[in-house]
Amino acid sequence: MPPSLDPPRRRILHIDMDAFYASVEQRDDPALRGRPLAVGGSRERGVVAAASYEARRFGVHSAMPSVTARRRCPELVFVPPRFDVYKSVSRQIHAIFARYTALIQPLSLDEAYLDVTAPLRDRGSATAIAEEIRAAIRAETGLTASAGVSYNKFLAKLASDHRKPDGLFVITPRQGPDFVAGLDVAKFHGIGPKTAARMAALGIRTGADLRARPLAVLVAQFGKAGSFYYGLARAEDDRPVNPDRQPKSLGAERTFERDLTGWEEVPPIVAALSARVWAACERGGHAARTVTVKVKYADFRLITRSRSGPEPVGSAAELERVSLDLLHALFPPPRGVRLLGVAVSGLERDAAGPGAQLRLGFG
Repeated sequence: MPPSLDPPRRRILHIDMDAFYASVEQRDDPALRGRPLAVGGSRERGVVAAASYEARRFGVHSAMPSVTARRRCPELVFVPPRFDVYKSVSRQIHAIFARYTALIQPLSLDEAYLDVTAPLRDRGSATAIAEEIRAAIRAETGLTASAGVSYNKFLAKLASDHRKPDGLFVITPRQGPDFVAGLDVAKFHGIGPKTAARMAALGIRTGADLRARPLAVLVAQFGKAGSFYYGLARAEDDRPVNPDRQPKSLGAERTFERDLTGWEEVPPIVAALSARVWAACERGGHAARTVTVKVKYADFRLITRSRSGPEPVGSAAELERVSLDLLHALFPPPRGVRLLGVAVSGLERDAAGPGAQLRLGFG
């Protein structure tokens, strides 16, 4: 019999650090271990950036207002974030990944997909590689990671969530369809809360419900995404692990302790936000054609304003100027301003390399 010409079935890992920011803080300060901990601002306008597992038992979670978190857990300890430390630890973790494969797709500082179909270090199975990576992370950083192992990205992500914290779970090709069938669609990575609510209104609550809907019906209800959901319901996902994944946007924002009302307070804030966004562009070698500002009022109403140019933004000063132009039209505000944000999109790789000065695209 001639050898099969079919490509080998992929072996995909999803590695996710456990309560990453909070775990780093507990690692570095023994007095915090075992205590409910939130990384973030503790004041009235603060937001939880991360919560330890001890805090999560009280219902505290990331993106929760700090006042709500403290109400749910009066013993909650707040610590300010140390992003330079988290980035340094993240580099350590990604160096461990790179021992096994060059096909690494970071999703954030604390999670990534790895394709180990043809690994640099073959340990006989993807499961063995995942175990070795988890052991190396523990030994070299003092932190724990959870891992999911499967034959596509969708299932690997589901698997890593299944045994958190400090767990490993494998979904084989034989198990995939049944695993998906019994799962709530709200837990599907790729189906957000709004889409899950739309599906629930249509009687689609589990993977089995989703699988029962014909492709034509899903496309009619959800457009192009309907085809993707049709595949997910059958445990199918052909997306490759893409190490060169381009972000859609880069941004920074600031929530204020006291609502802003006067224009004189805005320029120094926008200067700082623009500098952060430009630094992110330079680190990633990104050029951007669209600038967007965000304003959240005291009543939580949110508005955005954008401007695009024929050429990428050329400097932090240019980004700052365009952002101020967009914001100036919104002042004086109809009510106090709770948050300001600056973002860039329409990203492309800067062929001149990080830090190059491109011709200005805004007049």
